[in-house]
Amino acid sequence: MQLAYTILYVDDVRKSVEFYERAFDLRRKFIHDGGDYGELDTGGTVLAFSSRSLMRQLGKQPQPARRDAPCFEVAFTTADVPQALEQAVSSGAALVQAPAQMPWGQTTAYVADLDGFLIEICTPVNVSP
Repeated sequence: MQLAYTILYVDDVRKSVEFYERAFDLRRKFIHDGGDYGELDTGGTVLAFSSRSLMRQLGKQPQPARRDAPCFEVAFTTADVPQALEQAVSSGAALVQAPAQMPWGQTTAYVADLDGFLIEICTPVNVSP
């Protein structure tokens, strides 16, 4: 199997897609005409958004994300974590954790998006064979 996409349940799909375009330089694949679903091209896996209202219409009960009690995170890798963090915050992300060097050599920082989802901005993990 291959991971094809991840869907975040948000209040406003268009607003979320536009935020991710600005904050993380992602490219929009599309937003459905009804505005309840959209996708971003992130490389091998699609990052998708669905409105919570559509999910309720489909019989699901999505809960809002909570940055103070996350149960999920999205991670974006970059060579320049401080610059990417600055871009995300200036685009409206809330700073959760400043860049820090991890014992395994990776640099990580965290922000919360407009809906409270935890976003990790990090250098790639350097794995030795």
